[in-house]
Amino acid sequence: MFELRFLGKAADDLRKIDRAHQKIIKAKLLMLAENPEALRNNIRRIAGIDAPLYRLRVGSYRVIFQKDKDAFVILTVRIGHRKNIYLSLDS
Repeated sequence: MFELRFLGKAADDLRKIDRAHQKIIKAKLLMLAENPEALRNNIRRIAGIDAPLYRLRVGSYRVIFQKDKDAFVILTVRIGHRKNIYLSLDS
């Protein structure tokens, strides 16, 4: 089992999303922490970025995260709608 951690930006992003989608995203994050292999089809590595970032697809939303297998930590970097989440990675 992995430990979930959030950067400040990711926590702010989650608060801005409506409650119904928040519940779905939180459920998927808990599934990811329990067993990352269960969501294998919804996880992809983000290309073109130096840091090893991954995205988790949750409906129209994307959760951008880093995975540290040695420390068993999943660090959530950003959460947002699919049309603009990748633009926010530059800042």
